[in-house]
Amino acid sequence: MSIYLSFETPRLLLEPLTTDDAPHLLALMNTPKWIKNIGDRKVYTVEAAANYITQKINPQFERLGFGNYKVVRKSDGEFLGNCGLYDREGLEGVDIGFAFLPAYEKKGYAFEAAQKIRDEGFNRFGITTISAITIPSNLASQKLLEKLGLTFVKMIRLPGDEEELMYYQIQKKAAK
Repeated sequence: MSIYLSFETPRLLLEPLTTDDAPHLLALMNTPKWIKNIGDRKVYTVEAAANYITQKINPQFERLGFGNYKVVRKSDGEFLGNCGLYDREGLEGVDIGFAFLPAYEKKGYAFEAAQKIRDEGFNRFGITTISAITIPSNLASQKLLEKLGLTFVKMIRLPGDEEELMYYQIQKKAAK
């Protein structure tokens, strides 16, 4: 049982990743789309995936109370991918990101999960600006970000990275 919040949508559970999820994260991080669109994180074993969770994911949860969530289908408990809010070096504010196993793409799961994470970021965690980055060739990500209400702002480079990225942003709407 996690001490951090989990979320639910009509079809999905969004729960903080734990080291028990290392085999699933390993599979996700080594899909061709992850490597092309997000980058090779050099995670090639279950042990390396567990270390990634412990060293890269858990510290943000401990510091901010939110982070990277596994996305699980409620009907059968199947791991579909991940979605989360990230405090990423080189970006202003909090970054929303998502990745799904190929078998679960184009079924609306990414939108459903990301919409919930976006709303929780604004309403529960008090975030006022959510950003996102994507490579120019990742048209599916751009389309999803725009569907979530994010707007393209500019091209950027993260520290230590030569690749130019598309930077998107959305502001929390003021209460009426």
